[in-house]
Amino acid sequence: MSNLHALTLAEQAAAIRGRTVSPTELVDHHLRRIEELDGVLGAYRTVDAPGARRAARAAEARLAAAGDGPGLPPLLGVPLSVKDTWPVGGLPFTAGSAAFDDRTAPQDAAVVGALRAAGGVLLGTTTAAEFGCSAYTETVHATARSPYDPGRGAGGSSGGAAASVSAGLAAGALGSDGGGSVRIPAAACGVVGLKPSRGRVTTAPGTDAFGLATAGPLARTVLDAALLLDVMAGSVPGDGSTLPASPAGHFRACVEREPGPLRIGVLPRTDGWHPEAALASRRTADLLADLGHRVEEAPPFDPAEYVPDFTVLWSVLAAAVPVPPEREDRLLPLTRWLRARGNEHSAVRLASAMASLTATARTICHRYDRFDAVLSPTTDQPPLPVGSLADPDAPERTYARMLAVTPRTPVANLTGRPSISLPLHWTPDGLPIGVMLTARLHQEGLLLSLGAQLERARPWHHHAARQAAVLERATGQNTARPERGTR
Repeated sequence: MSNLHALTLAEQAAAIRGRTVSPTELVDHHLRRIEELDGVLGAYRTVDAPGARRAARAAEARLAAAGDGPGLPPLLGVPLSVKDTWPVGGLPFTAGSAAFDDRTAPQDAAVVGALRAAGGVLLGTTTAAEFGCSAYTETVHATARSPYDPGRGAGGSSGGAAASVSAGLAAGALGSDGGGSVRIPAAACGVVGLKPSRGRVTTAPGTDAFGLATAGPLARTVLDAALLLDVMAGSVPGDGSTLPASPAGHFRACVEREPGPLRIGVLPRTDGWHPEAALASRRTADLLADLGHRVEEAPPFDPAEYVPDFTVLWSVLAAAVPVPPEREDRLLPLTRWLRARGNEHSAVRLASAMASLTATARTICHRYDRFDAVLSPTTDQPPLPVGSLADPDAPERTYARMLAVTPRTPVANLTGRPSISLPLHWTPDGLPIGVMLTARLHQEGLLLSLGAQLERARPWHHHAARQAAVLERATGQNTARPERGTR
């Protein structure tokens, strides 16, 4: 089959179980597609072809041994990618930085191990913004680009992960989200991106970064995102925040049921919204009303409530990464600027910022608690041209531009609430616009149920044909491949 990559994650898993395609055939198909397209898209940092093929052969052996019996893992043989901010044992682990070009991960992150245990085949690691610091993914290794227009960025910091899923270079991806880093790339690449509740997925062996950051799935459908979350969810001793384990298949079951009538709050438009972003929000609100939900205007949101204290935490997180002094000059200008700011803050200032943000998060939660979900555009602009956010000579301007384009995504990280970006709108020239829904704490199931209802009412899968035409033109014009690790 020439279009195996067009199958959803759920369809690929079913095809393997039904013996209509073998894990090796599926993995080889994706590896060929990476070779053909990644020179244009910059999705992968390291492609582990030998490791992927070994895992595919092991999946075939397990499938043969099982016969028709039950008990096969849910993602057996399905090709996945992992953002380069998560350690994958034995692979380069650069966190998007030239400062760590010679670092190899000694072991898997716990969530990576969960994907393997579920039968997933890891194709490699994807391009990530340096230390996950930026809303774009432009590094010394590669620039991750939107498959709907390679002249535009894939967003950040999980840009490579989102591009890999959108272009069919993986069936699903593991990203991370500390201020919108799953949802922003999902919007730029026309895929689903879910930021789970705080404590839903362990961050081991790392910390939970003041409670801001969490793992999150990137997928082409809401069902695929739910399947990934079912596998990823879990905690280990030492986690700062934990949630009780959900029953097996819980999130998939949420997708398969109607959400019932909900109360939806719609954030009012601000001057910064691109007309297409405003149209995306309005049309989605109208669709929700048509589906029987109670749709109301929500109170306005002002980023000034959180930005000063959030910037303290963001800069301290950048400064806390242990970089050898002799390698500081290898860091990108934005990262160096953030680290310099972070090193200026005293422990008292950090504690004050954390306390202030806790109070702000409570205020925001109280303001929107009467709604089952709050709706807005994911970002204020369509995917932006490569290089339009970063100003190497004025990193403070880079940071301000990022916040101006993505002012609402960090709020779910501050409150710990779940938030999802859905590709529900497209500009006349074919660029995706993400629509974001944020629910109360621990209500990922509601978001998945509501997201699946919206997907059924306004499916987005036909846009893949337009993307295929874009990529065909792009690969014909540019066959050069950026330097990337291979194995």
